[in-house]
Amino acid sequence: MKLISRLLAGAAFAASAVTATTVHAEVRFGIMNEAYPPFFAKDASGAWKGWEIDLMNAVCVEMKETCSVVDVSWDGLIPALQSKKFDVIWSSMSITDERLKTIDFTDKYYNTPSKLIGAKGATPGASPDAVDGKTIGIQVSTVQSEYFKKYFADKAEEQTYQTLDEAFQDLAAGRIDYVFGDAIPLSDFLATDFGKDCCSDMGDVADDPAVLGTGIGGGLRKEDTDLKAKLNAAIAAVRASGKYDEISKAYFTFDVFGK
Repeated sequence: MKLISRLLAGAAFAASAVTATTVHAEVRFGIMNEAYPPFFAKDASGAWKGWEIDLMNAVCVEMKETCSVVDVSWDGLIPALQSKKFDVIWSSMSITDERLKTIDFTDKYYNTPSKLIGAKGATPGASPDAVDGKTIGIQVSTVQSEYFKKYFADKAEEQTYQTLDEAFQDLAAGRIDYVFGDAIPLSDFLATDFGKDCCSDMGDVADDPAVLGTGIGGGLRKEDTDLKAKLNAAIAAVRASGKYDEISKAYFTFDVFGK
């Protein structure tokens, strides 16, 4: 009887060990630690809110996973992912060939062109000739910085910032001529009282997918293929169910998924 009991106990332990390996730990989503409306910003209680947070929650429901948010500086997102401080970058990061050398991405979950904004009343224009002799404010480690180097460097001067908000402040104060970034958050800024008073839309730059990327996706460690598959399936399910459009209508009057 003792032998049978020991065998049964051993089998039960082995079964529990197998079960434990199939339970997924909390999925940690990494975002930039500054407001980036309408995609994410902290409310009065300190909780993160916004379109990207709502989409994250819908994706987590589809995956049947518990999820949390970890916030770090923009230029620290990829190093933090690689050091396993979180599991997926969910922070409006463009899918580019250069980044794919280091990390992997989910399928696209939205897209945005890039644009310039300038001082109130400035002549619109977003071509290299239009920025001749001007100073352009750009957030560090962004696709817009790479675009500047390719198209604008011979014409204009780049002023880098850790945050877009710093660039907006310098534009309003007349210390720079333009801010260059993703069209949606720049347009969101222009819609604020501060933005309306100080600044105007200069227009979208000519697209270059090789530099600006092929959309926004979730950044992953290359070895996390199972998580990538789960996230892709969940993103597709959220879009197919109509939940994606339901979330988006609360924030946008256009199709944020894009081409």
